Amino acid sequence: MKIATPDLVTNSYFPALAAEELGLYRAEGLDAHVELLPSLDAVNALRDGAVDFVAGGAHTTLLAFPGWKGAKLVVTLSQGTPWLLVLRADIPARRGDVAAVRGLRIGAAPGPDRAFLRLLHESGVDPVRDRGAVDGFWANALGSETAVRRGVGKIIVDVRRGDGPPDAGRYTFAGLSTTEALIAREPERVAAAVRAIVRAQAALRRDPARATEVGRRRFPPASAEIIAAVVERDLPFYDPAIGEQAVSVMNGFARSIGLLAAPVAYEDTVATRFRGLWRVTEP
Repeated sequence: MKIATPDLVTNSYFPALAAEELGLYRAEGLDAHVELLPSLDAVNALRDGAVDFVAGGAHTTLLAFPGWKGAKLVVTLSQGTPWLLVLRADIPARRGDVAAVRGLRIGAAPGPDRAFLRLLHESGVDPVRDRGAVDGFWANALGSETAVRRGVGKIIVDVRRGDGPPDAGRYTFAGLSTTEALIAREPERVAAAVRAIVRAQAALRRDPARATEVGRRRFPPASAEIIAAVVERDLPFYDPAIGEQAVSVMNGFARSIGLLAAPVAYEDTVATRFRGLWRVTEP
């Protein structure tokens, strides 16, 4: 079983990786491997049958499955919009002040940049592309923590914790998606993957230090040594449930950026047959 992810060194999609490295897929009878693919390549590979799942931003599924036709979300990896705004440590900016980016040059990878641009729009800020050195970046919490610890950056906006416009923290979330074809053909394999993710989240909540074990196997050394601290801080977000309000806001965000043409119902976005597996279980 192949699981594609657009970002391997991250806390956001980490439960999918932890389920592999902690042996939880194997315990569920699955031979699963998480591999790195760029965002668009990942969802296209899912559409083409080259991978079985994608662990990524929930809304990105729409890049290859317009209108949610042919794909479904099966479990949440991490709740909330997973990217933070970090500015250079010497820039005078207060926590939560999105407008502090005016006149600055901010780095954002393709995919996450859609959420950042929407955040700016809802905050009344017109994006400005200046030449010169990057003044900040929009990235996952692990990258943000790295900049803070090195003393080169400071976190200005963490929308998951209430910074920014009201719905910014729910533009998207880290989710595991698969095809309707796989769900119909092998529902028990999909269920086994969901159970492994839920067990991984439970293991991390019980002992966040296990994240270091995972990180040392798959991360660069510097990232491996801080992942446990980031995971421990973000434990409240490792909730497997896919809420109806979360899907409603996410689909609304997708419509606002042109990824979705019309409203789509919760049951047409989420494989609700697996909802009963989202409860906490022991590894």
